[in-house]
Formats: sequence, C-alpha cells, structure tokens
Amino acid sequence: MTPAVKCTACDGRGWKIVTRRGQVAAAVLGLATSSREDCLYCDGGQLPAEMYEWEVYSLINGAPQLGPCGTSVGQATCMDELRKTLRRLNPETQPYGRIIHRVYEFGALPDDWSRKVIFRATLDAAGQVRFERTAQ
Repeated sequence: MTPAVKCTACDGRGWKIVTRRGQVAAAVLGLATSSREDCLYCDGGQLPAEMYEWEVYSLINGAPQLGPCGTSVGQATCMDELRKTLRRLNPETQPYGRIIHRVYEFGALPDDWSRKVIFRATLDAAGQVRFERTAQ
C-alpha cells in the first residue's frame, strides 16, 4: 500500500491519493501503466461549510442548564427556532439562548476556533424574545 502524503499545494490540509487509470487495459496490451496523484482538498473544490447552532439555557438552582438545541444552515431559521422554544418555556426559570456561527472545513474536525456566539436572546417580562448581537 502506498503511504499517505500530505499535499504541499494546500499547505498540508489535504492528502494525496494515487489514482491508477487503465491498469487492466494497459496490462493486456503490454503498455506502460499510468498513475497520477490527486489531492482530496485541492482538486475536490470543497469549500468550508457554514452552520448556525441555537442553544437554550435555563437557570435551575442558580446554575445554567442546557435545554433544547438545534442546527441549521440558515441564521434566520435558527433565530425562529430559538424564539419559538424560548416562548414555550417557563419565565420563572429565566431562560436565555444564543445563536452560534460555526465553520466546518472538509477533512478537519470541528474545534472552538471556528465557533463564535453571534446573538444572545432573552425572554422579557411580557413574553417577548429580545436578541442582542454579540459579534459580527
């Protein structure tokens, strides 16, 4: 088996794979076989995926407890889901929520550098949800 090699064109973000084309036909015809190296990152054209997460917390015995949460590709969808969920909760538990913007790269594990809280939501005394932007 061929050892895995990091691609130098994309600063090591991708791995090179060896693609052998026409091996059987070349062997039957007695011709030289050809192979080429392709990078899974460079040649794939994979762009980072953008996702939005929403989380709801309630204060139980003075400590925040994670409640319902979800993920969507649209910021507006996350805001709507967060708004609906906060309105259903008991205001006595002082529920609050947040919208998180996250970027996922092809072939990389998600980490905290790509996670940014962009909105914080609170439920006021009238039962309305108020959003406050915390990041751009």
